[in-house]
Amino acid sequence: MNKLELLPTATTPGVTLDPVSGQFSFWGRSLPDNSHEFFKQIHDWLVEYVSKPAEGTELAFRLEYFNTSSTAHFLKVFKKLETAAQNGSQVQVRWIYDPEDEDMREAGEDFQTLTTIRIVLDAEGN
Repeated sequence: MNKLELLPTATTPGVTLDPVSGQFSFWGRSLPDNSHEFFKQIHDWLVEYVSKPAEGTELAFRLEYFNTSSTAHFLKVFKKLETAAQNGSQVQVRWIYDPEDEDMREAGEDFQTLTTIRIVLDAEGN
C-alpha cells in the first residue's frame, strides 16, 4: 500500500496518509468545490488501510477552516478509524487549533462526542 500525499491548495487541505508509520495529517483549509470528488481518494485509501492497519495510528488535524461538507467527510474518516481500532490499531486523533480560535476548539469537542476514537484537543499557536 502506497503513501497518499496531497498538497494543500486555496480550497483543499494538505493530506498525508502513511500506512507504514500510521502517521496521518490534514492541514490548511478545507472548502473544496466538490467535496465528494476530493475526499473519494482518501476514503478509498482508508478502506484498504483499516483492513490491515499499523499497530498505532495517529491523525493530526491542524485546520484553519473547514466547511459543512468537509465536516461530513471528516466524520467518515473518524468512523473508518474506528474500524482500524477494532482491527487492533491504537488510534488517536490530535485536534490542533489556535488557542484564540474558539470555533475550531468547539468543532474538536463536537467530534469527540460523535466518535469512539480518542480525540485529544491540543491548543497551539499557528
